[in-house]
Amino acid sequence: MNKELKKQIQKEYQKRFGIRHFIPGKTSIQASGKDFDWQEMVAMTEAVLDGWWTEGRFADEFEKKFAKFVGVPYCITTTSGSSANLLAISALTSYHLGDRRLKPGDEVITLAAGFPTTVNPLILHRLVPVFVDIDIETCNASIEELKKAISKKTKAIFLPHHLGNTFNIDAVKSLCKKHKLWLVEDCCDALGSTYKGKQVGSFGDLSTFSFYAGHHMTMGEGGAVMAHDPLLASITRSFRDWGREYWFKTGEDSRRDKGLGALDKSKLPADYDHKFIFSEIGFNLKITDIQAALGLVQLGKVAAFTKRRHENFAYYQKSLKKFERFFVLPKATPKADPSWFGFLLTLKDDCPFTRKELIEYLHRHNIVTRMFLAGNVINQPYFQSYAIDYRVSGKLLHTDHVMRGSFWVGCYQAIDKSRREYIVKVLSNFFAAYNM
Repeated sequence: MNKELKKQIQKEYQKRFGIRHFIPGKTSIQASGKDFDWQEMVAMTEAVLDGWWTEGRFADEFEKKFAKFVGVPYCITTTSGSSANLLAISALTSYHLGDRRLKPGDEVITLAAGFPTTVNPLILHRLVPVFVDIDIETCNASIEELKKAISKKTKAIFLPHHLGNTFNIDAVKSLCKKHKLWLVEDCCDALGSTYKGKQVGSFGDLSTFSFYAGHHMTMGEGGAVMAHDPLLASITRSFRDWGREYWFKTGEDSRRDKGLGALDKSKLPADYDHKFIFSEIGFNLKITDIQAALGLVQLGKVAAFTKRRHENFAYYQKSLKKFERFFVLPKATPKADPSWFGFLLTLKDDCPFTRKELIEYLHRHNIVTRMFLAGNVINQPYFQSYAIDYRVSGKLLHTDHVMRGSFWVGCYQAIDKSRREYIVKVLSNFFAAYNM
């Protein structure tokens, strides 16, 4: 790209998206969002000028760099975190896995407190979600409840790292090893979080990430599946690429691997073009090179983004501790260093005000809030409308608690010192009415 065009993009960025002064009470503070500058716009323009647009050189580079960042050998990019979850579960149903494949009726332990797209791939593959309760402070799976939930039908555990806070990975991995279960990490809200110094996404058989506009880094839309095992990686890529037996680099006619070994099941002519041999029930879930170019610049900023999220969370935690009689404040899992997605406030049962009253007050002061994802997914309309086969292990007491009494404010990197101080000031003013 010539220097003149690059300068013009920088000027246009400043004109459209340059510094906007924060005006307390007037400027809206979002709960999450994207944070970018002219560098991302230059990178995307570079990809546009290539004239390629579908998955290409930028996607190749991103997959290599993101795999290195997470600390696993294989990264398969895809259209969203939801697509990543679908691909991960689909891969585990592949007949190429033999006796370890997930089959209809097999149980997968997960959470009702979470986002629907962790659960939905299980439903689509006629697997049985088994819901366990969460710990109220970490909002992650209760290890004791996980232990109780395992049955002869259990074949996998699929858990999110909620709001950036990791679940107890040592305990969960120990259960998986003992019972020979697959482990899938949903890291869509947790990019940059670490456990015992290692990145989330490096512990499971498969892990998933989201690059949605409101997540830790963005491609606008986008996601990734991470794998340690080359067979699992190849199966995942097959499901992503129409179900192909072989992997072909986009735009090329020469195959890039030895295939999945399904030709003995083929009734096609011997001379059939390898590009049109399909061994899985796949889709086209690839990203564009424009997205990947954006992602490469964002990936280079993750360390700075994570630092700001740490700072914001620590400020909220310290400033709001004096109001603990009203709330259960969030707590990091031992051995974890979360890149917090949001700061969750959970009203105690004897709180003198309602969640609705507090949220409406914050909204009047231009502070945007979010619920704890789907709350309890079992209570969502689609669970009432469809004949979904699921099991609840124990009682979902804490899950129902966060559904009724939790919400969160933003920790994301565009919330600077003046914005976080304003959020705490508004909260403090509200609590003043209750003699705090």
